[in-house]
Amino acid sequence: MKECSVTHPPQIHLARLPTPLHPLPRLSAKLGVDLFMKRDDLTGSALSGNKIRKLEFVLADAVAQKADTVLTCGGAQSNHCRATAIAAAMLGMNCRLLLRTEDPSNPPFPEANILLDQMAGAEIVWITPAEYKSRDEIFEREATALRTAGRKPYMIPEGASNALGAWGYIRCIEELVNDIANLPGGPHKDSTIINATGSGGTSAGLILGTKIFDLNARVVSVNVCDDHDYFMRVIGEICEHAISDFQLEIDFSREGDINIIDGYVGRGYALSRPEELSVICDLARTEGIFLDPVYTGKAFFGMLQELKRDPGCFGERIIFIHTGGIYGLFPKAREIEPLLR
Repeated sequence: MKECSVTHPPQIHLARLPTPLHPLPRLSAKLGVDLFMKRDDLTGSALSGNKIRKLEFVLADAVAQKADTVLTCGGAQSNHCRATAIAAAMLGMNCRLLLRTEDPSNPPFPEANILLDQMAGAEIVWITPAEYKSRDEIFEREATALRTAGRKPYMIPEGASNALGAWGYIRCIEELVNDIANLPGGPHKDSTIINATGSGGTSAGLILGTKIFDLNARVVSVNVCDDHDYFMRVIGEICEHAISDFQLEIDFSREGDINIIDGYVGRGYALSRPEELSVICDLARTEGIFLDPVYTGKAFFGMLQELKRDPGCFGERIIFIHTGGIYGLFPKAREIEPLLR
């Protein structure tokens, strides 16, 4: 693999990298575009998904600061929280999770990601969606309690989406440079990289990486929550902080470099529509690949809808980043079952 052309921060190797780039031949023929999938759902087994790339850098900082407990947050079935809990166990650290649910006095049944959180030894603090909006204050409250108990906490933002975590996807672009070099047409064929965005860090890393490695590709993000303006701000801030913090000599502008496809949030974050779940089932049958209902299912559905409107909107080649999340399918079994008849 080509060596990184910039000095990257310290990194703990937890993921199985590089991940493969798979062609989707039957869907490509149907859509009339070269469609490939970067299989970041294969970064591990229990650790699968995009979160672990970011955690490799964030947890390296936690270890350097001699933290003994990591504190982070997310939805009840958060892939990030599951990956954090498992990675913390691997590193001999404690983990405390702030997970949101409608009724903290009656939390969800421990299945899928929640089950893995608890099996990995994570302490779970259940909070309401309203409380989650003030999670920074709750972070401080929990960190103070941990310090009082003699522990040394390290706080990780939602999705590990900050300037340090963005390095996970800067390095992913380094892999893609090599992947694309081996495709027909190589780097000269216009490519669009499509990903789901929920906290902004993956998108920020992809954008920064294409600039650092001068990759001929446009990054397009389908938001699975909030809206266009929110992600223009969040992704922009992560990119700008990374450029400043790590003295990256690249040009960046929010308006010119951030591309958000809005309109596919559907019923809301982690809430599915039958048409989204149907796309997940279709891909499983067609290519033997399983998307998740929270992130990649919505983004893949959005990509297909955009292609229906304009088959050439993403150019000759599409690289879809599969950010994992297979465990999110299990709580949706009752919604998926009617589609299997």
